Amino acid sequence: MSTTTINKAACVGGGVIGGAWVARFALAGIDVKVFDPHPEAERIIGEVMANAERAYGMLTMAPLPPKGKVTFCKSIHEAVEDADWIQESVPERLELKRGVLTQIDAAAKPDALIGSSTSGLMPTDLQRDMKHPERLFVAHPYNPVYLLPLAELVGGQKTSRAVLEDARAKLAPIGMKGVIINKEIEAFVGDRLLEAVWREGLWLIKDDICDTETLDDVIRYSFGMRWAQMGMFETYRIAGGEAGMRHFLAQFGPCLSWPWTKLTDVVDLNDELVEKIANQSDAQSGARGIRELERIRDQNLVGIMHALKAGDEGRGWGSGKLLAEFEQHLWARAGKAKVEVSAAEPLRLVDTRVNAAWVDYNGHMTEHRYLQLFGDTSDALLRLIGVDFAYVEAGHSYYTVETHIRHLGEARLGQALYTTLQLLSSDRKRLHFFTRIHDAATGDVIATAEQMMVHVDSEAGKSADAPAEVLAKIAPIAEAHAKLAVPEGAGRSVGQKKAQ
Repeated sequence: MSTTTINKAACVGGGVIGGAWVARFALAGIDVKVFDPHPEAERIIGEVMANAERAYGMLTMAPLPPKGKVTFCKSIHEAVEDADWIQESVPERLELKRGVLTQIDAAAKPDALIGSSTSGLMPTDLQRDMKHPERLFVAHPYNPVYLLPLAELVGGQKTSRAVLEDARAKLAPIGMKGVIINKEIEAFVGDRLLEAVWREGLWLIKDDICDTETLDDVIRYSFGMRWAQMGMFETYRIAGGEAGMRHFLAQFGPCLSWPWTKLTDVVDLNDELVEKIANQSDAQSGARGIRELERIRDQNLVGIMHALKAGDEGRGWGSGKLLAEFEQHLWARAGKAKVEVSAAEPLRLVDTRVNAAWVDYNGHMTEHRYLQLFGDTSDALLRLIGVDFAYVEAGHSYYTVETHIRHLGEARLGQALYTTLQLLSSDRKRLHFFTRIHDAATGDVIATAEQMMVHVDSEAGKSADAPAEVLAKIAPIAEAHAKLAVPEGAGRSVGQKKAQ
């Protein structure tokens, strides 16, 4: 269990949570085997995967690895036998989960990790009948698993601490944050907090204090936004002013003894209250189907994470900081791919596919996505010559100072594309290159961009010579590309046509 990489995963159960685990693993480039006896499991997981791919298209411009292969199996044994990480996500019934986990335990490799997606069952109870209980732990995620990055890691009495540490390390490369809970407790940490808010919310609806839409508005327009970036205690520390948490507790602590809450009084969820809540929920959201609501949710979450990624002067905050770290991992992984430098053809740098987040109402790729692809390609060139995150953090980079784009064709939803780059000229400060976006099926050129980049000293805010080690990596590319023909379209101004 020393490696921090998941090479093969297995998911037993493919519902809302299990299907999203499949998407999280597959989009991280991990092959996933799935067992779920539901007759429509493949359709359901396929729809979840489609939403996840759309969300990732909005989430990051970092190059995702090739999508892992998803294989549907006819038995638990077939699904788990060669997996490094096995995620059980069957319904919340203790005897059912015990039986499934016992089958997984018997079929899995000795060093495989086994996580349960339970929301509240105790890991000690789950591992009771296992022969190797030390590798079983709760890995409690939050919906949608492919976007929300947290997993609570909870061990039972027989779980090895090393297993929990290993699980946390293995989650990081797929963009997730594993938090180890020190002691097992019913519902763990997150659901205990949610249950308290949920219980109070039910009373507010029952007593006609507000309806479901008003209650949701109170959350999403106020403390929900604060919690997204700082959680509870750091938020309240700020509320304490310069004196911090001690002042906050002294000022607001006495409120805890006031008779505000009904947390110790359980609401009777009778048929009347169920119907009342359901009718209000239908009025609030019933015009939209579940898949549409999921897509809206995903788009909103992506926007929040992007905003948080820009926080703390670009270092990121909360889930945005985790996203930035995940992107650095993706860029580093992409940078290890070997790029062939040849005098016979330009550099092939980016392979991608037009996803749903990239298209307009006609199903065509939107204009700014072409610029994104050209930017991804120039970033790939920079990484090739050693201008990576560490280089930029050290105070130097290349800035784009001029771009000329031509649109020659149309890229459509689902179309496979690749980009090529030809270095036209270079000196100690400048890189002048020509990029093409190709249809991967035919090789036809869909768009071109001619760009000039200048090496800068970021702290001084002015151009500067690139260091010798960068120039040494540019030299063989420049030498090879000097033998290539000048691309058709290079050197034009807007509207100019090729001379007859």
